[in-house]
Amino acid sequence: MTNAVWTVRDTPIGPLLVAGTDEGLVLVCFRADPATAARAVESMGRRLGRVPVEDGARLDPVTRQLDAYFDGELRTFDLPLDWSLVTGFNRRVLRELADGVPYGSVVGYQDLADRVGEPGAARAVGVAMASNPLPVVVPCHRVIESGGGIGGFGGGLEIKRQLLALEGVLPAPLF
Repeated sequence: MTNAVWTVRDTPIGPLLVAGTDEGLVLVCFRADPATAARAVESMGRRLGRVPVEDGARLDPVTRQLDAYFDGELRTFDLPLDWSLVTGFNRRVLRELADGVPYGSVVGYQDLADRVGEPGAARAVGVAMASNPLPVVVPCHRVIESGGGIGGFGGGLEIKRQLLALEGVLPAPLF
């Protein structure tokens, strides 16, 4: 059994809860105000079968890389990932996204379905993006509609726009 730890980090897109196990980063949660963080930690604990504890020091490598990403100094995260909160098709899609869609680029839902050998599964790719337990690090914000529309995003479209602007895909908001 691995230990589970968590912390909340202020970022330019709002507070992020990050959590890890001995295997690696296991969860990133947007809008992590105290109530949201408490719900996310409790849910994660149930799914992992252990009680996570708050320990920012153990997550320092994660928060340092997130800070560097938001400062525009990091383009590729180099963190071990714990995939235990995602399985099957969703895991395959998210791994392909993490490995095959670099900083500053985008991919369509259909293109991602094709890459994992499931050409009829564009909608299922959308479901995989919505269930991504590791957003930002596993960059679901880089997945867009085939016609060029921004698509959906679990963190909200404003955060998706901010992340795409940070990576130079969209222009920065005027205000």
